[in-house]
Amino acid sequence: MEGDRRPRIVGILNVTPDSFSDGGRCEGADAQVAAAERLVGGGADCIEIGGESTRPGAPPVSCDEELGRVLPAMEALAGRVGAPLAVDTSKAAVAREALARGAVMINDVTALRGDPRMAETLAGADCRVVLMHMRGTPRDMQRDVRYDDVVGEVLAFLGERVRAAEDAGIGRGRLIVDPGLGFGKRVSDNLRILRDLRRFEALGLPVMVGASRKSFIGAVTGRPVEAREIGTCAAHVWALLGGAAYLRVHDAAAARECARMVRAIAEAAAEFDAVSTHGHVD
Repeated sequence: MEGDRRPRIVGILNVTPDSFSDGGRCEGADAQVAAAERLVGGGADCIEIGGESTRPGAPPVSCDEELGRVLPAMEALAGRVGAPLAVDTSKAAVAREALARGAVMINDVTALRGDPRMAETLAGADCRVVLMHMRGTPRDMQRDVRYDDVVGEVLAFLGERVRAAEDAGIGRGRLIVDPGLGFGKRVSDNLRILRDLRRFEALGLPVMVGASRKSFIGAVTGRPVEAREIGTCAAHVWALLGGAAYLRVHDAAAARECARMVRAIAEAAAEFDAVSTHGHVD
């Protein structure tokens, strides 16, 4: 996944009945393969499978239940989808089984705090590891949310978790950080993180941004979850301008177009010099 410096698009494939955007839409192998093929066709570099909803208020699921969702999905996609697979989990047992089936990345929304065995499991693996900021758990993360300096506090937390990962034997070159938009943050907090995303360069690691269709976009635009793609694209463009290396998305095609346009403007690519000021090619 790391062959060049262009932003990476991580396509979200939730195999849960209760995820905020697409819960229940990917039940069964055929639906999962079709959804993954749409993501890859749209430009996703990786498909991330999630077997436990982390929406605000979501109840936890057992390890067996999560394995019963994730592993069949991995088996359904193996050899049929032209992109590597990642798994979104905070359980070491799920991560271990996913890695044994070829997962190239584990996204842990607890930043290795949810399961004391996770760090050891990942230390012995050859995969990328995403460390995300979240206060509390999905069940209670939106209660009494307050920060004095949200960017500074999230940055300090991620720095501490990076050190903990390295101390556990996870090589720095394998780490990705995610400020956790929507996880224990008010609308204003999410907007400030996006506005000041460049501050996370201080960690010296790739930054993943997961803004896709989240409630803070709905709060700004007034749109329901199924109609937030324009707002999501605006957030993606801002994230890319702020140095995001990974976008975690529901609509890979829209995200890829955002990335392509931002890169073209930034590089003023020579192949577009033939386009006149009137928008016509000579």
